[in-house]
Amino acid sequence: MIIAVDGPAASGKGTIARALARHYGLPHLDTGLLYRAVAATVLREGLDPAVEADAVAACGFPDALLDDPSLRTDEVGKAASVVSAHPLVRAALLQRQRRFAQQPGGAVLDGRDIGTVIAPDAQVKLFVKATPTIRAQRRHLELRKQGANVSLDKVLADIRARDERDSQRSTAPMRQAEDAAVLDTSFLSIDAAIQRAVALVEERSHDG
Repeated sequence: MIIAVDGPAASGKGTIARALARHYGLPHLDTGLLYRAVAATVLREGLDPAVEADAVAACGFPDALLDDPSLRTDEVGKAASVVSAHPLVRAALLQRQRRFAQQPGGAVLDGRDIGTVIAPDAQVKLFVKATPTIRAQRRHLELRKQGANVSLDKVLADIRARDERDSQRSTAPMRQAEDAAVLDTSFLSIDAAIQRAVALVEERSHDG
């Protein structure tokens, strides 16, 4: 069973995808980490995330980099949103993601274009969303815990800018797949959101 979990930044899709992977005993891939790995490589080498050739040159990173905690920083996250808009970067990482999705037994993948591009034949597709304000509050709390001194207004502005880049890019824009079940986590606790996700997977997998 392939489970595709899509949605914007800080919607809770990563938490939900990891929980579904545990629940069903499936391997999980946070595809956003691939773009963060490209971004981190670009930044470390003093290249420009906005230059497509620089970003493409960073796509051959080793799998071990995906375990590097520095990929989770806000600086890398912003650069990842920039490199992910390059069509040649998305093309370079496409097969890496599809191989993961198509392994025997299935997998859980989360990202922006899993149900529409990476695994359009996934048995279950979820689109996880929350209001920009709620998502900004969540991200602001994460950043404060990391010791970052940043205002909520700035985080909200960054969230809105990232949504715009993700949904307006020419290649594989973020959008809800037509056959995806929508899960709005705005006013759900983590446990309630996970319970709802499991219920949706059960409904969809039995329907299929």
